[in-house]
Amino acid sequence: MQPRDLSAHVAYQAGRGIEEVARDLGVDPATLTKLASNENPHGPSPDAIEAIQDTAPGISSYPKAAHADLTAAIADRWDCDPAQVWLANGGDGALDYLARATLEPGDTVLVPNPGFAYYGMSARFHHGDVAEYDLSRPDFALDAETVLSQYDDERVVYLTSPHNPTGGTFSLDAVETIAAETDDDTLVVVDEAYGEYAETESARTLLDDRDDVAILRTFSKAYGLAGIRLGYAIVPEEWADAYARVNTPFAASELACRAGLAAMDDDEHVEKSVETAQWAREYMRDELDAPVFESEGNFVLVDVSDARGSEAAATVFEEAQREGLIVRDCTSFGLPGCVRVTCGTEEETREAVTVLNEVLSR
Repeated sequence: MQPRDLSAHVAYQAGRGIEEVARDLGVDPATLTKLASNENPHGPSPDAIEAIQDTAPGISSYPKAAHADLTAAIADRWDCDPAQVWLANGGDGALDYLARATLEPGDTVLVPNPGFAYYGMSARFHHGDVAEYDLSRPDFALDAETVLSQYDDERVVYLTSPHNPTGGTFSLDAVETIAAETDDDTLVVVDEAYGEYAETESARTLLDDRDDVAILRTFSKAYGLAGIRLGYAIVPEEWADAYARVNTPFAASELACRAGLAAMDDDEHVEKSVETAQWAREYMRDELDAPVFESEGNFVLVDVSDARGSEAAATVFEEAQREGLIVRDCTSFGLPGCVRVTCGTEEETREAVTVLNEVLSR
């Protein structure tokens, strides 16, 4: 007995964790700084921690009320019907729900290259095929022409804004143009996982007049709740009743829902997180001895190829790691000359610049 043919599937390559690196290097985890996974350096809101602690004694029950409460709160925040909010086990879970709701076997999705690997992974899990639109140097421009010139009637088109790993954004006009000029049966999914950090307007407003756009949001980034896995999609009104047919029962846990509710009420924590990222992005652009792409996320993409060669990402990653700094080698994104650096606290960001400049000077 063997699993089905998975030869077309790829494994997701996550950023390395502190404990994993510490074991490999034989060092104390406390000596390492991890800026590889775009996590919030301020952690979760204290209110979210308190909510988790208060909720813990009741986790023997299914999260029906908590699920409804969080759905209602998100709907209120985004001024939409609660039925348009599809809660999920992280943004990845929301992608799976959208794939289940749209893809027939053999349908094709259009994904960015470079880009988040799970778009294609989710499509293949649901027996879909994958095509790519290439984002080209020098600036990886995110515009309607780039997408539409490579569009071929795919069932789903994925737009990431801010884009991972480059940090660029699609304008609202570009998203609307793509939706208008693609087929009536094409769903445009705008992944706004890093949306809180961006000045670009959310694509949420397009859902008032269109039935072919959905947006994706997560509590993993600005809210600092990556470890509890909580995300959601906002879908057109016409899609609302599909959720009950495609979702995993109680996919968002009681702890996750209660933490999410508390985190949503702590605007000060989110504002601090966004301000820190804005400062760190500019500091790294000004101080790193390598080209840094403009970013509206909580990370920057650094081109290390001029200093260390076109395949230098792995080398820079390894050398920085030995100096106590964990960044993301972007070879898995198809960018072997780039590393991605998460925006840390002021102290962490300054340390990252010092370490990387030392590595780049060798």
